Amino acid sequence: MDRAEPQNLDPSPDGRRLLDGSVHSYVLRSGRMTDAQRRSIEMFGPDFLVDYREEEIDLATLYAERKPLILEIGFGMGQATWRIARDRPRFNYLGIEVHTPGVGRLIMDAKAAGLANIKIVQHDAIEVLRSMIPDGSLAGIHVFYPDPWPKKRHHKRRLMQDGVIRLMAQKLTREGYLYFVTDIEEYAHFSKEALDRCELLRNAFGGFAPRQEWRPETKFERHAKNSGRGGFELLYTRL
Repeated sequence: MDRAEPQNLDPSPDGRRLLDGSVHSYVLRSGRMTDAQRRSIEMFGPDFLVDYREEEIDLATLYAERKPLILEIGFGMGQATWRIARDRPRFNYLGIEVHTPGVGRLIMDAKAAGLANIKIVQHDAIEVLRSMIPDGSLAGIHVFYPDPWPKKRHHKRRLMQDGVIRLMAQKLTREGYLYFVTDIEEYAHFSKEALDRCELLRNAFGGFAPRQEWRPETKFERHAKNSGRGGFELLYTRL
């Protein structure tokens, strides 16, 4: 996909610029909406969409049943999201994604599967974490295949930086988990070093984690494997 070039931005290795909103870990792009995705948002959006607000929300009121909550940052087209929600029904799921086609696709698939344990916020994930999510309220956070921003001058845009990781860790319950997956080896090591620096987290496996059997393989992941890129997984728990 095409990505815009960042303009005249200072580095922020600790995530300060991501946290203050002057740098984003994503670029808004004009993806093509299918008619089915558009109809799904129009017809079923009220069942799944949660409006962004600059105040903490009572997460329990979002769902029909009170369950531990898992947050996913940047779910893309949501193919892993709805399958995990279907296969692990003991949890509720809150997905964050800025791109409208992906939001429409997840609504379409979740509705077809009859899932009531998925909600979606279409907004910047850092702002959602900082404003809407109470500390100590999440049983887990999923970060699957985020944009690696491979050029060094773009590393300031990477999600997995010290300040952002600490923010995510603060939102976890004790023993809550942060599960990160990438197919880029350099980004995997970059992220591991940043996660290791966070005193609120413990590496559950001491190094890279084995694949968690409940995480489904997506089309993107199969393409990465076919291109010779293996997966790198990290699983940390809140102290």
